[in-house]
Amino acid sequence: MKIATWNVNSLSVRLPQVLDWLSAQKESGGIDVLALQELKLSDDKFPIAALQEAGYQAHWFGQKTYNGVALISPAIGTEVVKNIPGFEDEMSRVIAATYPDGAGGTVRVIGAYFPNGQAPDSDKFIYKMRWLEALRTWVKSEMEQHPQLVLLGDYNITFDELDMWDPVGLAGTIHCTDAEREQLQALVGLGLTDSFRLFEQPDKSYSWWDYREFAFRRNRGLRIDHILISQALQARASACVIDRAPRKNERPSDHAPVVLTLD
Repeated sequence: MKIATWNVNSLSVRLPQVLDWLSAQKESGGIDVLALQELKLSDDKFPIAALQEAGYQAHWFGQKTYNGVALISPAIGTEVVKNIPGFEDEMSRVIAATYPDGAGGTVRVIGAYFPNGQAPDSDKFIYKMRWLEALRTWVKSEMEQHPQLVLLGDYNITFDELDMWDPVGLAGTIHCTDAEREQLQALVGLGLTDSFRLFEQPDKSYSWWDYREFAFRRNRGLRIDHILISQALQARASACVIDRAPRKNERPSDHAPVVLTLD
């Protein structure tokens, strides 16, 4: 089973790239669930017909101009939840569904577009902290119901200096603050594991690069797209990789897909 996350930074612009990427993945077994972030389109504009023509089903939660999340799969997900229950939010940031795991069981997949936070001293940062606390409370209850659980998406948080191209210059800046990382570790503390770090990875492995100053070419990036997995899935994890190839496309997203393989 392969589960992936990709912030596409506008699905209306990047749909052909998503379809091409999904098609290319079929050579190695295909993607079973793809979580997308930053759709940047309203629900009525979601390209369900094009995805179904390519053999995929989808659940989506759109928002005009900003945000928006989706789960794409050959299977039809069940028990769909949109946004964090009990947390009032005008932003479309979370979508969850349950999928067959290929071994007779199910996997709960939660795709999320974590708030950016803008700056450590901003109102948006306060919102980010509140959102993260609400997410953790809800994920804890989800894990009690679904032992096999994946929480993936654009976290807009780095784990540590290994996730930063410039640990000194970026120290304390947004995505790299102690407060954000404490929240991320609190999620891990629920019994989740960073699947990427389960495996030996190349040095300077990042999932996001600014469009400016040739950041991708110079590999000046951050690893902010993560796939956290529950303990029940850890023994099944056989690989987790960042696929840099789509970042080389013409008019690419500024993020690259991250792909988890479960045996």
